[in-house]
Amino acid sequence: MAEIYFLGTNGAVSRPDRDHTSWIMPTSEGLLLVDCSGSVFQKIQRLGFHPRQVRFVFLTHVHPDHIFALPSLVHGLMLEEGRIELCGSEETVSFARSLLDLYGLRRRSFRTRVLFRPLRHGGTAQVGRVLRVQAWKTPHHSSSLAYRFDLERKKKKIFYSGDTPLHRPLFDAARGVDCLIHEASAPSRFFRKYPLLYSFHTPARDLGRFCQEAGIRCLIPCHFLGELSFSPSEIRSEIRREYQGKIIMPRDLERIPL
Repeated sequence: MAEIYFLGTNGAVSRPDRDHTSWIMPTSEGLLLVDCSGSVFQKIQRLGFHPRQVRFVFLTHVHPDHIFALPSLVHGLMLEEGRIELCGSEETVSFARSLLDLYGLRRRSFRTRVLFRPLRHGGTAQVGRVLRVQAWKTPHHSSSLAYRFDLERKKKKIFYSGDTPLHRPLFDAARGVDCLIHEASAPSRFFRKYPLLYSFHTPARDLGRFCQEAGIRCLIPCHFLGELSFSPSEIRSEIRREYQGKIIMPRDLERIPL
């Protein structure tokens, strides 16, 4: 059985009960960490894992709430013998390398080494022995990529959008996957109030409609905008008006079997 654990479920602004969106997935080769923000080192331990188990890091883009904890993670592993394969767009990988160099975290004295692997839109890559990944560009930022993870031994397919406005090619790419993890930043009423949000994020009701049209079987909404006042139950209700499939509303530090 594949399973994922949400370290956080909010967007750029954290709240007492919700940190920035990131998640981990155990594999036979170690932990896969998707985006790196909030108190990643501590939260991985709270879930019963050790940060030295992090073997792969996938970054969706360079915005602070998706990358700012990377130096902290690497710094915390300075005495641990290990290797992390860091994947992202060319722009993201270059930014991550510069960020680690800013803190001197790639010196030979650091026992955990970070290997950088840029991925391209539409390309498929073998990452480790059991993971195949396909990357898809999204219109949120010039560095943005979404990912389709194919776990070959578990025969599971998971698609993660990262931050993005509605982008129909992503839903076409997600057809047939076991689970789509997609941002649902806020209820539609906030998009009507702040139309600029449409350029960068996805309203809940439209997400439901696109998922229904694409035949998505299971949807996990996340990346809720903490600077706005609403309940995740409002997100669920809006999605359900348009979507008949399975909805899982994640909480921080929750284990979700797939």
